[in-house]
Amino acid sequence: MTAIHTLSKPTRFGGAMIVAGTAIGAGMLANPTATSGVWFVGSVLLLLYVWFCMYVSGLMLLEATLHFPQGASFHTVVKGLLGPRWNIITGLAVTFVLYSLTYAYIFVGGGLTQNSLSALSGWVFDQPLQPSRQLASVVFLLVLATSVWVSTKLVDRFATVLIGGMLISFFLSTGSLIQSATASVLLNLPVQDQHSYWPYIWAALPVCLASFGYHGNVPSLVSYYNKHAQPVARSILWGSLLALAMYVLWQLAVQGNLPRAEFAPVIAADGDVAVLLQVLSTYVKTDNIGRILSAFAYMAIASSFLGVTLGLFDYIRDLCHFSDTAGGRFKAALLTFLPPLFACLAFPTGFVKVMGYVGLMAAIWAALVPALLVRASRKRFTSTSYQVFGGTFMIGFVLLFAVAAFFAQVLLLLQALPVFKG
Repeated sequence: MTAIHTLSKPTRFGGAMIVAGTAIGAGMLANPTATSGVWFVGSVLLLLYVWFCMYVSGLMLLEATLHFPQGASFHTVVKGLLGPRWNIITGLAVTFVLYSLTYAYIFVGGGLTQNSLSALSGWVFDQPLQPSRQLASVVFLLVLATSVWVSTKLVDRFATVLIGGMLISFFLSTGSLIQSATASVLLNLPVQDQHSYWPYIWAALPVCLASFGYHGNVPSLVSYYNKHAQPVARSILWGSLLALAMYVLWQLAVQGNLPRAEFAPVIAADGDVAVLLQVLSTYVKTDNIGRILSAFAYMAIASSFLGVTLGLFDYIRDLCHFSDTAGGRFKAALLTFLPPLFACLAFPTGFVKVMGYVGLMAAIWAALVPALLVRASRKRFTSTSYQVFGGTFMIGFVLLFAVAAFFAQVLLLLQALPVFKG
């Protein structure tokens, strides 16, 4: 049977939409809070550094994957280049991160779907319906999971629509905030303590790393574009740049209006958007921003869900050697979506306890492993159709970033790093 996802030609920018949609998730709303210690200038520099390292590590994963048959994912590539031990470590990291994120998006998306269904039914019926969160979570999952099962191309189309909606809602909600941003707030003037910024950079590093976590899609894009390197490299570049631009603009909108010293309530609420808007309302009008931001968050969660589960889906299909047919993809879909759905229905708040470890695992498989893979592939293969720029220096540069992010997350979990409280 013909593979479902090869029935039509891939779009030129669909891959970029998948990358951007995966990266720009609910974690975006946490960035201003996580980087409040280093504030605007420090956060922009940190985001640029993390973006570059994660961009290069994605290209390294692309280079290594091209040496393997079409459809190969982390399981085949890591086992072939780094051996069974690293394959086990990477497999645990990949599945933990992607299953945990899928769990989180089902839970959060279910809550937003519940509110949306209630509001929509209120327009149709005299008495609005009150669906349970469990039912809403199932509805959210079924609609999006179907597109992942059918084809990467459908995910491409869906992600493109969601990104378009995200851009519109983002600029509608933040346009007035960006216009009202002031240099004195952005630069935290008057500065009372010149040495109170950089100690907080380590606590912000893992959150920024998680904001560029698209790497699970790279093997999927290699297969989607029939092992043509340039479309994949272009998708990684433009998709990650779009995410970076939106992050910087969001930092500008928030940290240009809310003084650094007033971030305490937002930090105490773990960056809750409602609390952020409430505190912001003291300095700027936020009457119409809340609903638009909720729409943006919904589309961001949906697009990230598609990207994350596409990467998990292709990893499971590669791991279990499922064929790229309707039946094989259906088996992979069951293993992709049922475990996090059952976990979400049975333990609807458990993700909060393990979220800290997600960044720890992401540092391994999204930064450390790609650098090790490309080093091993260059030793084994004398010729290649694509090679990342920078040579050995760039491999060491990304390895250093991975080690720094890993130990920063470990120290953060051990409460051994200074954390800004406002």
